[in-house]
Amino acid sequence: MPPLETAPFVNGDYFKDYTAVLIATIAGAIMVVGGFIAALVISPRARSKLKSLPYECGIVPEGQHWTQMHFRYYFFAILFLIFDVEAVFLFPWAVIFLSPALSSAVFYAMMIFIGILLFGLFYCWKKGLLQWK
Repeated sequence: MPPLETAPFVNGDYFKDYTAVLIATIAGAIMVVGGFIAALVISPRARSKLKSLPYECGIVPEGQHWTQMHFRYYFFAILFLIFDVEAVFLFPWAVIFLSPALSSAVFYAMMIFIGILLFGLFYCWKKGLLQWK
């Protein structure tokens, strides 16, 4: 253990490392709040019947404005996102996998990850959720 005088939190070096993070956080918060204030000030407030209509390519809508979407659309979208995220994890994994010191641990960790995803896919397939009726 280093002596107390050389510890990074005693001589102020610890806080220098997080100064940029603090500045970026404050700047981001100011931009978000500024965007909300600008939207309140600049946005038009005039309401009309034409503005409250749902847009359908310039054609005045007829009939009911509310339609119910089937659950399958959302389900397939969620499945797509899950496997898309898996593909994002595969690229850095392939780069790290080439390192000889980490190859076995990284390989088994990714196999567990892919196994969990495949278990979920087979579960959905077994339940018949992947069939479009």
